[in-house]
Amino acid sequence: MITLTQAVRKDRVGTNLTEGPIMSSLLLFAIPIVLTNLVQQLYSMVDLIVIGQYVGNIGTVGVNTGGEMADLVTPVAMGFSTAGQIYIAQLFGAKADRKIKQTVGTLLSFMMMISVALVFVAFFFHRTILELLNCPPEAMSQAANYMIITALGYPFIFGYNAVCGILRGMGESKRPLYFILVAATVNIVLDILLVVVFHLEAAGTAIATTASQMGAFIAAFLFMWKKRERFDFELKLSYLKLDREILWILVRLGIPQVVRSMFVRFGMLWVNSSANAYGLVVSATNSVGNKLQKFLEVFIQGIDTASASMIGQNLGARKTERAGKTTICTVTAAMACAAFSACLCIFFPHQIFGIFTNDEAVIDLGATFLRIFILHFFASSVTGSFQAMVTGCGFVELGFFLGLLDGVICKIGLSLLFMSVFHMGYIGIWWGVACSRILPGCICVGYYVSGRWKTRKLLTD
Repeated sequence: MITLTQAVRKDRVGTNLTEGPIMSSLLLFAIPIVLTNLVQQLYSMVDLIVIGQYVGNIGTVGVNTGGEMADLVTPVAMGFSTAGQIYIAQLFGAKADRKIKQTVGTLLSFMMMISVALVFVAFFFHRTILELLNCPPEAMSQAANYMIITALGYPFIFGYNAVCGILRGMGESKRPLYFILVAATVNIVLDILLVVVFHLEAAGTAIATTASQMGAFIAAFLFMWKKRERFDFELKLSYLKLDREILWILVRLGIPQVVRSMFVRFGMLWVNSSANAYGLVVSATNSVGNKLQKFLEVFIQGIDTASASMIGQNLGARKTERAGKTTICTVTAAMACAAFSACLCIFFPHQIFGIFTNDEAVIDLGATFLRIFILHFFASSVTGSFQAMVTGCGFVELGFFLGLLDGVICKIGLSLLFMSVFHMGYIGIWWGVACSRILPGCICVGYYVSGRWKTRKLLTD
């Protein structure tokens, strides 16, 4: 006889990732995440393509530099979203439905509070931030307009990421893809309309970006409202009440995730600032190259994100052997993605860079950039795959240390080594970034091999 609780659970949003063939379950769960990340990178790259073709290098540098604040804000949203995702995944595996409901309400409220605070920071300190980034004077106006306008989209970034973290923790990866398709459509249409037709330059791109973030959040919220019975979702203050115990878990798990991302972003800010000092051609090459690197690694990152949820569910269900095998399947799939990206950089570097700019000097230098970053693709595939185990089991302290090592010690330290000691200039900066994930990867592999993740106390305990 089927009980009422069983019937409700059967009708819940999400997928049980603790059963079935591991590789096929991982890939089926990962593919929508990969496509979501791919679309997200594509529509962000549309900004650079439109700006590069219709405004020029000044517009490209303005959008890239003005977007640095958003690039800092997004990891904060993703860090706490990942915290919610991992905790909900473990709760889902343990079948703790009531706790999931409380976690959803707490996560949504907490994310909105953070986003509002960051909007004020961007509004009142945008000029100081741009000066610290060594924004070229000729691009300062465009960068300032871009930063101020995109700040209005921060609450939507946080809201969208919160909903996606909730869904992925429950094993649902298809819906975020639909949400981001809405955002991509809005962004592309408005980019063409505002930049090409109305000539609003960086401000037009910023309006398109903010409107697309609003579209993604509205689509995500409407889905939660439509399926509110499956989420136990209620649009009232009591539902959004902050549960102190759950908030502490989210903060304890999320802050190391955020700090790790911030360390990485801090390292990249230093890299970008150092590259900007070499002039407009190097700055433009670095700006486009950063976007391409993110785009070519979305496959790896998507698989790693899926793996963390799958590992969390299996550890929550006390299936440690299956969680370990998930990591091995993850690194196999991620290495295949890295090999594909490497082939593109070897055989088509000029064609890829030519999509974003007509400047021959930038295209030629871009080919060098992409070939250097082949090393980064393979290092990321190993590091990310084994770090998914660190994330999935909730080992926040190690995650914090890895962020410090990757973002500051390795990125900045190796870049300075190649740039100054070996006198490689801006080429040394890129080699430093390309090598920065090797040491963190070795540590992650060592932790996995040690087997200590099997006996860690879970977040649900």
